[in-house]
Amino acid sequence: MNYIVFDLEWNQPPDGKEYSNPLLPFEIVEIGAQKLDENLHVCDTFHAIIAPIVYTKLHARTQEVIKLTEEELKQGISFVQACKDFLFFSKDCVFATWGPMDLTELQRNMRFFHIGIPWKKPLFYYDVQKLYSLAYEDGKTRRSLESAIETLQLPITVPFHRAHHDAYYTALILSQINTTLIQTYYSIDYYQPPSNKKEELHLHYPGYYKYVSREFENREAAIADKTVTTIRCHICNKALHKKIRWFSGSSRIYYGLAECPEHGYVKGKIRIKKTDKGHVFVIKTVKMTDKNGAEKIQKTLEELRRKRRARANIINIPSTITSRDFPSS
Repeated sequence: MNYIVFDLEWNQPPDGKEYSNPLLPFEIVEIGAQKLDENLHVCDTFHAIIAPIVYTKLHARTQEVIKLTEEELKQGISFVQACKDFLFFSKDCVFATWGPMDLTELQRNMRFFHIGIPWKKPLFYYDVQKLYSLAYEDGKTRRSLESAIETLQLPITVPFHRAHHDAYYTALILSQINTTLIQTYYSIDYYQPPSNKKEELHLHYPGYYKYVSREFENREAAIADKTVTTIRCHICNKALHKKIRWFSGSSRIYYGLAECPEHGYVKGKIRIKKTDKGHVFVIKTVKMTDKNGAEKIQKTLEELRRKRRARANIINIPSTITSRDFPSS
């Protein structure tokens, strides 16, 4: 199996988000990639500079970071040609990126420019940023690419923030990670979520379970679905009685707690994600936890209730204040 480690640079509307095309908030201007063999050795490279046609003027921050000028970009090729070349270069390989954004923006640009997305669902890939954290830190921290290179004391030979350079550094970090860990902790691209119940994903990793739902019309429909709200023990797969029902401090993240008679406390987290079409889908993660973890969820719920009560009291304050509302001097 060969790996394609790739990185993108993109531009955005220079005058602010209000001038953004909602179908293309970021336009790709550079693609860089390294092809690695099964032993994580570099066997080929890819690089393309792309002439933008939607946001032809560079955002000040983009120009500062990637050090490309508008004149240089004008000499680039079209995204359609660059993407076709990249798809040929990456055929029959598995992707690896630093974080999940590059795959999302690649597919969003492909859809905008009417290039068919050739990958079957689900699209599995390797998130090197996450793998780095699992290998060298706590599995939760997400470092920048530059920080990871410096922490590992790997040689800095080319500038950061160019697509082909960042692809090189990402590949360099990937080559330092144990291949068993890499293949165990694969990631799933969410740009094309499951379309129906048969396509829904039930994924078991060491220490946790992840469920990716089909698309729902809205958040209320998703939360009403039994598969979405059931908490099962990650070890024995029993459906559990909830000690704390699902609650949320926002419209996108919910927390819940259950207890398995055999294996102890089980905590759940639901994230509501939006699609480009305006629908929603759910990513549910279920993990074992201990008494301290259970108490932390309880405290989170109590703090949320306290804040809601405080807001309710503010709303109920009389709108007209007179001298009778103050003590006499």
